[in-house]
Amino acid sequence: MKTLVLGLGNPLLTDDGVGLRVARELRTRLCGRPDVVVEEDYWGGLRLMERMVGFDRSIVIDAICTGGEPGTIRCLRVQDMPTQHTASAHDATLSTALSFGHRVGASLPDPDDVLVVAVEAADVTSFGEDCTPQVDAAIPRAVETVLRELDPRGAQR
Repeated sequence: MKTLVLGLGNPLLTDDGVGLRVARELRTRLCGRPDVVVEEDYWGGLRLMERMVGFDRSIVIDAICTGGEPGTIRCLRVQDMPTQHTASAHDATLSTALSFGHRVGASLPDPDDVLVVAVEAADVTSFGEDCTPQVDAAIPRAVETVLRELDPRGAQR
């Protein structure tokens, strides 16, 4: 099963870059696994769907802003994704984009095979290259969450 692990975010907006930071750590931890591709991106909606073409499943890591405790990690399915990059006022939601892609015959993961590992952010509007302390402390837990999803029997590598 070919899996795309995709960290999303903006590296210049404090906690919004958490998905990128998790992906960088995962790239190191998962090197040598031909069944897993780890990448980073800054887009949502249709562009995010296009990144998933050719993969059997996808794990997306992104910041989330729901008012919860900063650093909390939630695993969400496509229909539950309120993350900043999976929907935009100028683009389709990921759910809509995946539906469209399937209708036009794109080779995409089924919605049940797309997981978002969402990290509750404290600040996604201030300019800064570092995450807030609570979100920074959550990065190792987010990495382990993704590793467990990839291999439930042996996440510790």
